[in-house]
Amino acid sequence: MRPLLYFCSALVVMAMAFWAYRENYATQKALRELAALQDSISGLREDITMQKAEWAYLNRPTRLKELATANFDRLHLMPLEPEQMADGKTVAFPAPVLTLDAPGALTAGTARPATSASAGMLTITASADTAGEITSKPGDKAFP
Repeated sequence: MRPLLYFCSALVVMAMAFWAYRENYATQKALRELAALQDSISGLREDITMQKAEWAYLNRPTRLKELATANFDRLHLMPLEPEQMADGKTVAFPAPVLTLDAPGALTAGTARPATSASAGMLTITASADTAGEITSKPGDKAFP
C-alpha cells in the first residue's frame, strides 16, 4: 500500500510541476504582450501629441488670415467681427409641447422626439396667443 501512495504522490508532484511550468510560460507571454501594448500606446500618444502640435501650427490665426486673404476670390471668406455675433434674445427656441400625461392633466414642456417610453402619449405642438388660448396648426399634431 505504501508504494502505491509513493507513486500517487510522485504523480501529483509531477502534475503540479507541469502545471507550474505552463503557468510560468503563460505569465511570461502575457507580460511580453503587455509590454508590447504599452510600447504601442506610448507610440500612439506621441503621434497624437505631434498631430495636436501640427493642428495648432496650421490653425494659427495669422496663417488662416493670410490664407483667407489669398483665396478671397474663390472662397469669399470675411473675418469675424464682434458685431456679427447674435444676442441671446434673438435665438429662436423650439415651440412648447403640451403633453396629456393622465386623463385631464395637461403639462407643458419642450419638444422631444417620440420614443418607446412616450408611446401611448398624445403630444401636440402648439403656441399660445396673447389671450391665453391655445392655437395649433394641422401639421403640428404628433401621435406616437
